[in-house]
Amino acid sequence: MRKEITIPYEEYADEQALSAVDAALLEQARRCVDNAYAPYSEFKVGAAVRLTDGTVVCGSNQENVAFPSGLCAERVAVFAAGANYPGVPIAALAVTARAADGHPVDWPISPCGACRQSLIEYEQRYGHKIRVILQGSTGKVVVFDGIDRLLPFQFEAEGIGADAPHSQVGADVSVGSDQHVGSDGTVGSEGKKRN
Repeated sequence: MRKEITIPYEEYADEQALSAVDAALLEQARRCVDNAYAPYSEFKVGAAVRLTDGTVVCGSNQENVAFPSGLCAERVAVFAAGANYPGVPIAALAVTARAADGHPVDWPISPCGACRQSLIEYEQRYGHKIRVILQGSTGKVVVFDGIDRLLPFQFEAEGIGADAPHSQVGADVSVGSDQHVGSDGTVGSEGKKRN
């Protein structure tokens, strides 16, 4: 049976259309771009997370000649927030980028799969959705009310037979006109576990 996923999001022509608090977070991410260490890809990314207490923590991509050893801006910011402000949930994440040659990136920059999986862990851990604000160095902005919108079929602790040591936010995603996958993996109203 064929199914489809519908992902709700907001789209704005540019950052001027954002709320003041979202625009400020995006500006913080833009400032972080200059701190990126990207001698290999020459693609600089900045991320800023706003915690529920209003604290802003920034990060930028940090590359390494042994490519898997580097980290993306999103994980740098999120891990720094988790290490320095344990117990404080993340309210929002803003991401932006610039090509090393100075040319603008005019499309929204989206977190990679590893970043999405790391971010979903923080949503689940604290039981709090993370608002995700994405823009290149210019152009349109897209906003998602939860990282689960970018990773509807995330890997969860239950997948390795472990009890989740955190609360579940859950991603309720529409997969068709009459089917629904809940955060617990059930499909439709029958409550059958999806494998």
